Amino acid sequence: MLVGIVSDSHDHVKLLTRALELFRERKVEAILHAGDYVAPFSAKLLANLTLTGGSPVHCVYGNNDGERAGLKSILPQLVDGPLHLDLGGRSIVLHHYVEWIDRAALADADIVVTGHTHEIVRETRDGTFYLNPGECCGILSGRPTAALLDTEALNAEILDLTE
Repeated sequence: MLVGIVSDSHDHVKLLTRALELFRERKVEAILHAGDYVAPFSAKLLANLTLTGGSPVHCVYGNNDGERAGLKSILPQLVDGPLHLDLGGRSIVLHHYVEWIDRAALADADIVVTGHTHEIVRETRDGTFYLNPGECCGILSGRPTAALLDTEALNAEILDLTE
């Protein structure tokens, strides 16, 4: 199963739109957003079935999501992490920041998807694949990115969002 992963969009509508376009082109079967939308602008993009190609969107709040009620009204599935998912035969834990996850919540995880640091992480630790897609917004690194997770191969491709 191919899953589109994005985090830390920080209201950068153009770059998040680009990520969703790439996900649609690659025919992802689900989209995960690991938090920091900031305001409802980004949430509206994720709720747009045309932009997401009809793929289900799973999402958690980040630490910069101040307008939580507005975000929740657009993305009713938005929750505080950790969010436990079963996608492509893999147990996935989605949270904004890896350090905030209770170790017990990681016990049966095949994949842990996070954001917060704006830094790309693709590594296996003690049999669990950890993925941070970097920053969709490109604010800190100057490199806006998203990721394509292949649950079968248990690896991820980093997508550069600049044209």
